[in-house]
Amino acid sequence: MANFGPKDIKKLREMTGAGMLDCKQALAASDGDMEKAVEWLRKKGLGAAAKKADKVAAEGVIAIKTEGNKAIMLEVNSQTDFVAKNEKFQNFVKEVLDHVMANDFNSVEEILESTINGEPFKEYLAMQIATIGENIVVRRYAKVISDGSLGTYVHANGRVGVIVAANKEGLENELKNIAMHAAAMRPAYINPEAVPEEVIEKEKEIAREQLLKEGKPENILDKILPGKVKRFMQDNTLTEQKFVMDDKISVGEYLKNANKDAQLTDYVRFELGEGIEKKEEDFAAEVAKQMA
Repeated sequence: MANFGPKDIKKLREMTGAGMLDCKQALAASDGDMEKAVEWLRKKGLGAAAKKADKVAAEGVIAIKTEGNKAIMLEVNSQTDFVAKNEKFQNFVKEVLDHVMANDFNSVEEILESTINGEPFKEYLAMQIATIGENIVVRRYAKVISDGSLGTYVHANGRVGVIVAANKEGLENELKNIAMHAAAMRPAYINPEAVPEEVIEKEKEIAREQLLKEGKPENILDKILPGKVKRFMQDNTLTEQKFVMDDKISVGEYLKNANKDAQLTDYVRFELGEGIEKKEEDFAAEVAKQMA
């Protein structure tokens, strides 16, 4: 005779997020012992998670948390946008964000090798994968610590996140506006000084080829190229871009208007899934494979 009932199944399901049938099987296999049933599900869950690990996870969310002079940003990927909006997934992201804020991690690798809620992070992640039903990847992590001010912005759908920092205090509102600007305008670098020399030389090479094709004489190219480089900086660096809220001034000028001694010291921008190659699936072939 079974040593458990519907209430026990319900309790186990609430504890683990596993399916009703799995919970019933776990309790049956564990003779009604709740602790053993959880262990049974964990073992089953870890096996299920492994099968999902090769699935491309390019959806998900960008999440930011700020405490005092420290801001952190995570990109956590799922396979589908549907799961990214799932409450279990969102709670998982929040828990990881809190865990990362409470510890002084410097990389995703350190997060994955850590312990959360008394268990290895990788096992905790595997259980979430099994429970939620899709591959989940903690893909990117950024930490910014500022002696001055911090500003952050996450686009409403969680697809873009930005952290900016400045060397002076009291600039939180201005930096939030700058973060919103960066989310929309996608500058690649914080300022001209941050642009690698090889990038500048490549732009000069491209501009030179374009000018020659336009029929410009070789002897005047060196006079034209500085203007081309300046335009590149205006398009691709945060401080030099025209400020979206007032295009008569640059972002750098906007910050100086708030505090003449202020300078941006950090800039990080994540866009969800950038750089991930999504595998194109043949739907008919996928169905046939599932039925085989």
